[in-house]
Amino acid sequence: MPLSFEIACADTTTAARCGRLETPHGGVDTPAFMPVGTYGAVKGMRSEDLEALGAQILLANAYHLAERPGAAEIEALGGLQRFMGWRGPVLTDSGGYQVFSLADRCTVDDDGVTFRSTLDGSARRLTPESVIDIQARLGSDIAMVLDECVASPTDRGRAEAAVERTQGWAERSRALAGRLPGGLFGIVQGSVYPDLRVAHAERLAALDFDGYAVGGLAVGEDKKRTWEALEAATGSLPVGKPRYVMGMGTPEDLVEGVARGVDLFDCVLPTRHARNGTAFTSAGRLNIRNQRFAADERPLDPACGCPTCARYSRAYLRLLELRGEMTAAILLTWHNLFHYLDTMRVIRQAIASASFAELRRAAVARAAQS
Repeated sequence: MPLSFEIACADTTTAARCGRLETPHGGVDTPAFMPVGTYGAVKGMRSEDLEALGAQILLANAYHLAERPGAAEIEALGGLQRFMGWRGPVLTDSGGYQVFSLADRCTVDDDGVTFRSTLDGSARRLTPESVIDIQARLGSDIAMVLDECVASPTDRGRAEAAVERTQGWAERSRALAGRLPGGLFGIVQGSVYPDLRVAHAERLAALDFDGYAVGGLAVGEDKKRTWEALEAATGSLPVGKPRYVMGMGTPEDLVEGVARGVDLFDCVLPTRHARNGTAFTSAGRLNIRNQRFAADERPLDPACGCPTCARYSRAYLRLLELRGEMTAAILLTWHNLFHYLDTMRVIRQAIASASFAELRRAAVARAAQS
């Protein structure tokens, strides 16, 4: 098997668990957060910086990399890891999210998706088969099937149609999994309808993927419905396979996702917010542009051990931000990614020490105050 997954310990009051995921490019202690490097780079970060922060696995996007520089070009350069100078595992998204995010530039049919390129306007066709080929060329450790992600709210009929299309694509992709150097994950759809999530999870489980993702969440629905749909999906997936929720979320969301049995997360929030002057801290979010930080000698978060907090004051970071210095975005990205990765380390420790329930209560209280 290209992937193996072992659960080391589990919380007794929730579905939270710690595990170890082994891939062709190394192991990942779960639950884990994946920094997002859509185009093969996490904005503002070198690969060695990510290693220093403790990142174990990165996410890249097969659709965008196939557009530029091209999957064949990356393959000729030794694969995605060598191309990026990254030594660890990489999970590649298939392009299914772009069905949602680029909805005005694509048409979907039962065979696949046709995009109007954001680069030159030309037609780009993705099918379940071509997506597997692209990810094989990239050398993905974890590849994703092509899926149809729909916005929320959506009516039940539209959600059912997306499930059926995603299932058909999953079956076609699963037949080609042997071409991949790593593992292949199926993706559960079903919008905010728990019964659709349960039924789709069970159908995907019957195909025996290496792992399973839950897609189509955090795309417009309220949090209550997010958690209901996620819990329905994860509760119907095989216990012994890794579970990944796509595109989620805040630090508090990570805790709630873990409580529902999720092992892998990704989200652009820590890097995107850093570029907008916002830091995630142990006391909540902080907008460094605020006038009250103009003479503040303290670090962003006195409880943080990241390189930014070890050296730079809020006043200095505010000056960099207001002047538009690229250094501000880099230093805030360092901090935010460290905060997310450290949150996952603390979660793993809490599960192992039987104190996850206490950590979760504290996260809920913090979220209520922010």
